[in-house]
Amino acid sequence: MNSDSLELLSEHACFGGVQRFYQHAAAEIGLPMRFSVYLPPQAAHGKVPAVLYLAGLTCTEETFMAKAGAQRVAAELGLALITPDTSPRGAGVPGETESWDFGVGAGFYLDATQSPWSTHYRMESYITAELLPLLGQALAVDLQRLGIFGHSMGGHGALTLALKHPALFKSVSAFAPICAPSQCPWGHKALTGYLGANPAAWVAHDASALMHECRAAPYPDGILIDQGLADKFLPSQLHPHLFEAACAKVGQPLTLRMHAGYDHGYYFISTFVADHLAHHAQTLLAA
Repeated sequence: MNSDSLELLSEHACFGGVQRFYQHAAAEIGLPMRFSVYLPPQAAHGKVPAVLYLAGLTCTEETFMAKAGAQRVAAELGLALITPDTSPRGAGVPGETESWDFGVGAGFYLDATQSPWSTHYRMESYITAELLPLLGQALAVDLQRLGIFGHSMGGHGALTLALKHPALFKSVSAFAPICAPSQCPWGHKALTGYLGANPAAWVAHDASALMHECRAAPYPDGILIDQGLADKFLPSQLHPHLFEAACAKVGQPLTLRMHAGYDHGYYFISTFVADHLAHHAQTLLAA
């Protein structure tokens, strides 16, 4: 992918750095895709480590950058922030806009295998094989020092992509992730629709199942998860205890913090985002 294909949609000075929003023709998706990048002031002097953030259901490439308040801390630490959109837009798949938890805004960060979704809904390959290499070429982003985190559906994406691509991501964390999609309604709907009805095909996209398959701790520096106890989705959709058990089985260090009073939204994320960026910086800045 040629960096000349990047179209800068807007640019905003922010804490000494720059917040940018881009669009490009995505070969893996077969459609235009949007994403956002925050470059800290240190990027003016050379490549900086970066953290990829994957947003949750119904969100876009703008949500985290506008609501999380992460740029101030990223500027202090010298971290770039990258946020892709949550799904293809304009694919024209019948039914893709009929529900908020499947289709548009709900790509689940996987490559669909079921027709008609398989043509355009290829978020895993788009992120790992196209978007990140493009940014490493076009911007002052050091792909050798790359972390990943996300929220809800994006927390699922962060955990699964980190476990599937440990050579790409050096650090990982999540806010209220869907930890075992093969065992919750959101996951059943998405995995059946994108991958088919055979649960054997779902294992590669289930963080708890993937961790169970590890023979040793894939992230010895530790994984950080924050979860609000007032989150209405916690009992039926998120199941952090299953991921915790899987980590314990393989000796993966996990810090799972449960917070009284906090719900599933961006007030929760903005409260703890500094801790997550510090978690990533500890690994990425030492690399």
